[in-house]
Amino acid sequence: MSTKMQNTIRLTLSYIVIAIACIIILYPVAWIVGSSFNPGDSLSGSSIIPENATLQHYKDLFNTAESDYLLWYWNTLKICIITMVIAVAMISCMAYAFSRYRFVGRKNGLMTFLILQMIPNFAALIAIYVLAYITGFLDTHFALILVYAGGLLPMNTWLAKGYLDTIPKELDESARIDGAGHFRIFWQIILPLAKPILAVVALFSFITPFTDFILAQIILRSEEKFTLAVGLYRMISDQFGNEFTTFAAGSVLIAIPISILFLSLQRYFISGLTAGGTKG
Repeated sequence: MSTKMQNTIRLTLSYIVIAIACIIILYPVAWIVGSSFNPGDSLSGSSIIPENATLQHYKDLFNTAESDYLLWYWNTLKICIITMVIAVAMISCMAYAFSRYRFVGRKNGLMTFLILQMIPNFAALIAIYVLAYITGFLDTHFALILVYAGGLLPMNTWLAKGYLDTIPKELDESARIDGAGHFRIFWQIILPLAKPILAVVALFSFITPFTDFILAQIILRSEEKFTLAVGLYRMISDQFGNEFTTFAAGSVLIAIPISILFLSLQRYFISGLTAGGTKG
């Protein structure tokens, strides 16, 4: 078999695999979007392409007399933004310390992070609930922010530390010769070169509160403090609710801030260390 034929077969198989993956991923999304435009409340008569499409479900979400969706949306955005800021600040500092400094407990600290990452968050639900109750943070957004930010530290610190290890240490040494201190090296040299990994950490940190349901369900008690995940679940779990099509409309709107953040950070995802070093 000629080399050209082998490349053609390999390329064809690659496209087939990509097409199958796209169908598996996009089919449920298409159903959710289609259901949000279907009239009625049941999913049994819904279709991907509705015959009598309507925007009534989206209008119901923004009707504050019938739904607290806007309040849930604001709660979630507030938690996401604060969690993202705290997580990025802490992870960047911790990753820099583990990458550049040698201190007692460094190896054990990294190993502890690795072990903690192997334990799922729901395994510590009882401990988290007890801590929130004892400290008086139960039914507060502050408790959720602390839990989310703490849960993001282990894995993302490993990711950021691995990226910072690829940045030449000669840059640090040159800066020290010019009289730069530790903070100046970190702020003016390391952080600009670490924008790609920090963008990834920021995106992960922002998405986590949107996708989490278990922790928010355990900690939050008041309806006015619900996040979108908890609020939308209550919308379809009530005995006389079952507003599945409105639930679908609310789920579609969740993608808006995540998409905006992804598009805003996309230029950092495709930028590499070489480009950063050249610009610097």
